[in-house]
Amino acid sequence: MPNAGESTGDHHPPSLEETVGSAIRELRQRHGLTLAQVAELANLSRGMLSKIETGQASAGLDTLARIARALGVSMSMLFRKYDAAASSAQHIKKGEGMEVVRRGTKSGHTYQLLAYDQGPTKLFEPFLITMDDDSQRYPTFEHPGTEFIYMLEGEIEYRCGQETYLLQPGDTLTFQGSVPHGPERLAKCPIRFLSVIIYPQAAE
Repeated sequence: MPNAGESTGDHHPPSLEETVGSAIRELRQRHGLTLAQVAELANLSRGMLSKIETGQASAGLDTLARIARALGVSMSMLFRKYDAAASSAQHIKKGEGMEVVRRGTKSGHTYQLLAYDQGPTKLFEPFLITMDDDSQRYPTFEHPGTEFIYMLEGEIEYRCGQETYLLQPGDTLTFQGSVPHGPERLAKCPIRFLSVIIYPQAAE
């Protein structure tokens, strides 16, 4: 059984009918009104209102407008939670990150992208990077934005500009992506670290 707060793979977000019905029931109870009272004010049968509240029946806009008036709220209040229910989080299971090709892939790097499909404007890219081969020279990277590295396993000498840093598990390194950077030497393999690139946003 999943722990509290842990989502399961077969979880589906509430439908529009369920979300609107839940909002109606919540507003009705908040105002201390019974099903019969709201049904009478909205010119509905008690049974129909009960089905709408439980998401078993779909109500037209005219019916929803009458229910909203009966509850003394705007019609938009009935939909206020639907957008929140639809804006789903992205859950990537262990080992299921999207493998992508980056400079250095041929040198023994594995890049797993841990979040994607961010829409037209890319805000950030989180990678889980694995290195287990120190037989080749590693490339130097430059890119827009700010990069944050968190070491998980192994030891690596990482160059950033003119400085070289020995990164061990639990260490972090943050720098501007425009500064030339990249692995200098793999001190202890296997190496795993998180690399999060935060991209600059245009001023609105």
